[in-house]
Amino acid sequence: MVPHLITALSGPINELEQRILESMPAIERWFRLEWMEHTPPFYSSVDVRNAGFKLAPVDTSLFPRGWNHLTQDMLPLAVQAAMAAIEKICPEAKNLLVIPENHTRNTFYLSNIAQLQRIFHMAGLNVRVGSVDPDIKEPTRIDIPGGETLCLEPVVRSKYRLGLKDFDPCTILLNNDLSAGAPGILEDLHEQYLLPPLHAGWTVRRKSRHFQSYDEVAKRFGKMLGIDPWLINPMFNRCGELDHTSDEGLECLRTNVDALLGRIRKKYKEYGINEKPFVIVKADNAAEGAGIMTVRDVKDLDQPVPARRGRGKDASAPAAATGMREVIIQEGVLTNERMHEAVAEPVVYMMDRYVVGGFYRVHAERGVDENLNAPGASYVPLAFAESTRLPQPGQKPGASAPNRFYMYGVIGRLAMLAASYELEATDPEAEIYD
Repeated sequence: MVPHLITALSGPINELEQRILESMPAIERWFRLEWMEHTPPFYSSVDVRNAGFKLAPVDTSLFPRGWNHLTQDMLPLAVQAAMAAIEKICPEAKNLLVIPENHTRNTFYLSNIAQLQRIFHMAGLNVRVGSVDPDIKEPTRIDIPGGETLCLEPVVRSKYRLGLKDFDPCTILLNNDLSAGAPGILEDLHEQYLLPPLHAGWTVRRKSRHFQSYDEVAKRFGKMLGIDPWLINPMFNRCGELDHTSDEGLECLRTNVDALLGRIRKKYKEYGINEKPFVIVKADNAAEGAGIMTVRDVKDLDQPVPARRGRGKDASAPAAATGMREVIIQEGVLTNERMHEAVAEPVVYMMDRYVVGGFYRVHAERGVDENLNAPGASYVPLAFAESTRLPQPGQKPGASAPNRFYMYGVIGRLAMLAASYELEATDPEAEIYD
């Protein structure tokens, strides 16, 4: 099923699609050369927004938690990518331990863990799920959708290794974004591979650093392709700390929002875009979906705190209620894709350096300028499966779903490359050469 793109079959996105398809050999070579110099994150997912005049990533997760939304048709790609990733890191790997989020009885999330277990089992590994949740004191079986059960087992820590009572893994796969901090039990594991590394978690990671890296990637890619990088890059500003419960830090926020709205207006004028610019204000160090506020006018920020929080589309989200937070102000990118009249955005899933699939996040109760990663969202698999994932040269721009999905895969990989730059910059064990 392919969403309806409610824009005319001409305009910047279709010109971009044509340029990307014409340049496919150069693009693939460019990525190959980049991966010779940089290590891709072990796995990642990227939320992409297609405005019809602009196509850009708006969030990159290094602990993707929607693997259960990938279809059976996508699994062979994921298994092959998992084999390639494991072979590169630990070719003699036999046992893999998956560490999920803590305190979760969310069965849909646990379906995602079961899917990861399935993928790595088919890649040739013994896979078990170990919980660092202190409440899990014995093997615990949980029923998950589809009639399956998942067994969570308490982890056992020795001096330099982490495992289960009768299971010694050489590789540990984290599916826990560490937004509550890195538990000590995961530190100093010098004899095992921990993937992704601890500095990929939200204790260290900042969205502003990621989009700074993406800005660098987009400029270089834009130069190679001969396009304005703005067409694939959301502009952003960073503010210091903002207190959501008072007006502390509000002046900095107001100044930055006003400046960014001005820059967006200038770009809209340059491209003849007749849309009202908006920005997204969100926590700089929190998982996707947390505490997001859409601001269309700097006057929106002059309202009293409760009303202002209410304007945020996730007023109940943790970031809206916990006081001081560092915030990032990001150019808002409309989504002009619809599925059954509901607003939709593609999410691209990758393992190692390969696009393995994805899905559309669809929300019937949200607008084109709102965050869709919220309660009430539904998920529809992307038609990346089988040959439809491959581009079809010669098709009219904007008319071919495979070409559109190839383009989404390119944007997803650019964001993944930015994440690679970002992880290199924050690696506490990086070797520094003068």
